[in-house]
Amino acid sequence: MTAVDAIVLAGGRATRMGGIDKPGLVIGGRSLLSTALDAVASSCARTVVVGPYRQDLDAAVRQVRETPPGAGPVAALEAGLAACADDPAPLVVALAADMPFLTGSVVAELVRHQAESGADAVFAADDTGRPQYLLGVWRREALTGALAKLDTPVNQPMKALVPVDTVVVEMSGISDVDTPEQVREARAEAGDTAGAEQAEDRAPLSLEQARDVLRTGLTRLAPRRAELRGVRGAALAESLTARGPLPRFDVSAMDGYAVAGEGPWRLRADIGFAGGERPSGLLLGEAVRIATGAHVPDGASGVLRDEFAEIRPDAVLHRVPGTPVRDDIRRCGEDRETGDTVAPQGSPVTSALISAAASVEVTDGMVRGPVRARIVMTGDEIRGEGPLHAGQTRDSIGPVLPDILAHYGIRADDRVHLRDTPHGFDEILSAADDVDLLVIVGATGGGAADQLREAVARAHVRVLVHRLRLRPGGSTLVAETLSGVTVLGLPGNPFAALATLMTLADAVVAGRTGAGARRPLTGPLHNASAVSAAVTRIVPARIAAEGGWTGDPHIRTAHLGGLVDRDGIVVVPSEARDGAIVEFLPLPA
Repeated sequence: MTAVDAIVLAGGRATRMGGIDKPGLVIGGRSLLSTALDAVASSCARTVVVGPYRQDLDAAVRQVRETPPGAGPVAALEAGLAACADDPAPLVVALAADMPFLTGSVVAELVRHQAESGADAVFAADDTGRPQYLLGVWRREALTGALAKLDTPVNQPMKALVPVDTVVVEMSGISDVDTPEQVREARAEAGDTAGAEQAEDRAPLSLEQARDVLRTGLTRLAPRRAELRGVRGAALAESLTARGPLPRFDVSAMDGYAVAGEGPWRLRADIGFAGGERPSGLLLGEAVRIATGAHVPDGASGVLRDEFAEIRPDAVLHRVPGTPVRDDIRRCGEDRETGDTVAPQGSPVTSALISAAASVEVTDGMVRGPVRARIVMTGDEIRGEGPLHAGQTRDSIGPVLPDILAHYGIRADDRVHLRDTPHGFDEILSAADDVDLLVIVGATGGGAADQLREAVARAHVRVLVHRLRLRPGGSTLVAETLSGVTVLGLPGNPFAALATLMTLADAVVAGRTGAGARRPLTGPLHNASAVSAAVTRIVPARIAAEGGWTGDPHIRTAHLGGLVDRDGIVVVPSEARDGAIVEFLPLPA
């Protein structure tokens, strides 16, 4: 049997699909590159992949890059031939990784036709009769000879190589995909549920639907034991129970005098201080000066607070006539007994919880979180520092996002700037295992530079929120990678990004940590009819003197200037009337 080498072209610019990594697209549960490699596995002894380096390929597969990168299929074939020049096989299978239904039987049939015909090249033709010059079997000598005749292989069309001695064989199942529409059709044909879920025409979710999906659909973080004071923003994975009573012993609730009996009382010279030595026991008719929080001596029947006490010249303590008789002692365990619940599972770790736990000797607990985030600012036009160049604009939201995320208990570990490159999002998604959440600002729409959605499709992630029925914020995307990282894709306009983040952050945290939902802050929107629209709308708002809020009818989304001197934002239902009860979200400080 004649030996065969395979050259799989897995680079290119995919200009009709916005420059995405087309070989990485997943159709029918496999990437297009995996489909191509499987198709040549049984017929070919060696395989060379020409394109960007891919860490997940088998070590037996040789990987090279054409020079310069993106120089076209002819340059890629030349690079592939050079990579298998040692002990070269007489036949070469050359194919592009863009055919979702290519099989090993197709490649084997082409090899058979070449062996029978002896032609310089045998190409497959699709159902329309169109030759696929990037699915063929060549005599190596014919291919190297055709390349040698060219002045340069860079940016040459495949037709420049096609020899006279050629055989074209009509075959089925070899259609390629060159446009997003063809990708969707191929996924539908493959019965690809994940692809269908990511179809562009999927109905957007309402804000409440999206929140519910995130609270229940995101993968919980693994529980761990941690010092509570170091994990603000986390949520309890187990209830906290008191390890001791509160108070630990009987203590004075007021500054005053510990007394024994009805009085008057003979005042002793010693004093009881909080944290100091406990006064010795009282005899009936005795009193001792005592401070708030001090351990009450044995025999005390109560504490007489200072404002009710009168010391007469004979050093005898009396109760001021007409003042109420009160105990003013906090008894051991009256607030918490050992084993009492301090906070239930799902409670967020706040300053109040940390303090309440410490008061009953609890300093650690089983928690989930806090959520660790990486902020990704996108776009060549964005510049964070230094002078602006032509066509650039200042990054006005990236620097404030860490503080905004912290308000919701999310820790921003770092912030990066992603330029508009074909494979930038692929790298961001694949390198996100060190965080729990990617907050991506921009590239969520459908424009030429908005490549997040295609990268998400290539990564075969699970999409939870494809779009929102919301203005602004309709292009919002929420997904989860195979490793459990949440991807929150926000619109690029600063106000739209911030407003959408404010409406979804609590739900994201709840979904990842198991935290209970916060009680919404609601009230009347006095000018609802002036700010409502056909869909739910988010607008800046001021607190009204009579209670409730007044929203801004006109907003600009390109900056956060509309939030200056505002108290928060309101979520305005479609076609709302004046006085409608709406949700108010206060601005993070």
